[in-house]
Order: sequence, then C-alpha cells, then structure tokens
Amino acid sequence: MAEPDITSLRAQLRPPSLPRHDPTEPVESSVIRALTRSWGIRATVKKREPDLDDLFDPDRLDFPEVLIPFHTHRRYRELDERRRARLRAWAWIAYNKNVVDIEQYVVNPGFASVTGDALGIGPHDTLVLGVMQAMVDEQYHTLMHHNASALTRRRRGWMLPESVLPPSRTVRAHRDAVARAGSPRAEALVRLAFTTVAETSISAYLGLLTEDDALQPVNRATVALHRRDELCHSSLAAELLKIVFAELGRTDRRVLLDALADGIVAFTGGDAATWAAIVEHERIPGGKELIAEAVAAAESGRVVQDCSAIRSLCTELGVAEELHIDW
Repeated sequence: MAEPDITSLRAQLRPPSLPRHDPTEPVESSVIRALTRSWGIRATVKKREPDLDDLFDPDRLDFPEVLIPFHTHRRYRELDERRRARLRAWAWIAYNKNVVDIEQYVVNPGFASVTGDALGIGPHDTLVLGVMQAMVDEQYHTLMHHNASALTRRRRGWMLPESVLPPSRTVRAHRDAVARAGSPRAEALVRLAFTTVAETSISAYLGLLTEDDALQPVNRATVALHRRDELCHSSLAAELLKIVFAELGRTDRRVLLDALADGIVAFTGGDAATWAAIVEHERIPGGKELIAEAVAAAESGRVVQDCSAIRSLCTELGVAEELHIDW
C-alpha cells in the first residue's frame, strides 16, 4: 500500500499545548489560569477560582435568549425574570454538557479508532501524532467547559445538576449508529464519520455564542478559546477522512457516507429531549404545552446552520450529492 500524502498534516503538527489565547486579554488569560490550576489538582474545580469569580457579572446573561427554542412562546414570556434566568443558566449548562459529551463520547473514541488502526490503513507516525495531539486538546476543552459550568452554579447559587439531562442528541445518534453497525469495521467507519462531522462543524456551533456582548465574559471567552483550536482540528479531520476514503471500497464508502449523513442531521439539529428534561425539572407552568408546541417543532429545524466545511469536504471527494442531506 502506498504511503498517503501527509505533507499538509506534517505542517500542522505542534507540541500539545494550552488553547491559544491573547495574554493581554484579562478574561481569556483568567480562563487559562483556571485551567492550568485545575489540571494538576482536579478537586480545585469545586473551589473558588478567584480570577474567574471576580470576572463574573451577575447582570450579564448566561446564554443568548434567542437560542432558547421557546423564547417567543407565551408560556415563557409569562414567567418572571428569575425563572427565565434559571432557564438561561440551564441552557448554558446543557450547552457545555453537549460539547463535553461530543468530545468524550464521539470525537476521542473516533480518533482512538485511527490511532489503533481499526480500519487497517497503517497510519503513518505523523498522522498518529497529529491525532494524539488533537485528543490532548479535547481533554483541555472538556475541562474548560466543566470549569465554566461550575462557575455558573457557584455564582448563581443554583445546583443545576447535569444528572437531570439526557445524553445529547449527537451522542444518542452516534450510539444508535454504532449499535446498528454490522461489523467492527463498519463500527470504525461510523465512528470516523461522526468524528469528522463534529470536528469540521463544531466551530460553527461554538460561534453561536462568540459575538453577543450581553453574555457573561467568561462564557464568551471559554467558547472563543475552544473555537480557535477547533478551526485547526477541522483541517486535521478533513485530511484524515481523505486519507481513509482513498483506501475504501464501494461498500465501505456507502457505510461511511450514510454515517456522515446521520451525523450531520444529529449535530445540526435541536434537542427536544434535553429541553423537555429541563422544563420538567423546573416545573414550568404549562411545560407540556411548551414542549409540544415549541421545542418539538424546533427539533426538525437546524440550530447550526453552517454546514459549509463538511459540505466542501464532501464536494472535494466528489460525494456531496450522494449524501441524503438537504444542504
């Protein structure tokens, strides 16, 4: 088997490092300091982080209200401000959990299937090193989002337990697709497909929260830091898929393309199950009506509108029209 062209991958290699940040920007620097302290002593994420706590502004929104799927519904508008604030905080907790779940249960297992050569392509050392570096990055991202949720709970004085929330829509779809795979090889292809969708599209998901000046500074900085890394990971994931795709036969390609389509639908869509759990836990008056009329309707729409990265990749491979997707 000919060695794949890894020139572009080699150019991306770098030692594992903290997320890129602007040291002159106080909020970004504080997020990084909290991250490095927490990394060495895990329990400190449960304690007060002075820099982050001092930057918390109780008058800023935890989450953009416009992204709450029922923000225009009369049942939501009738709530007092405290209840709406709790729902915004819940939205931020759920957002972080979604990111963490995708990193832990979709992306890194997919990357691990590459480093473990589950598809038998004999990955070059350069490719394995690049993937391992990305896996280290994902652990940092997980900790950043965990810290951000912990800060919100601590400063708002609300428990907001993640145990209330179901696995995210992408994780559920990934789990189901893996379970349907007819062989270990098909399972590895499914994992690769979902990882590719996540890594090429997550920057668009993170971008939903980076431009709103009304948001908590720490929340915006956390998302912005993560997004910078993911813009690099997008290129890595795209190169990885191209290398693997070139080695696949017709049957394997069909498995991969079907899984890509499943991943796109899951990743870009809304999550009625998560919102139903939040509304029920909060005992929102008219909650069932709220879910039935607003959240369930939003399930069929897209939260993430920008699929340009994965679409460009599929176009480059000549398979964009073979995916059963309404681009």
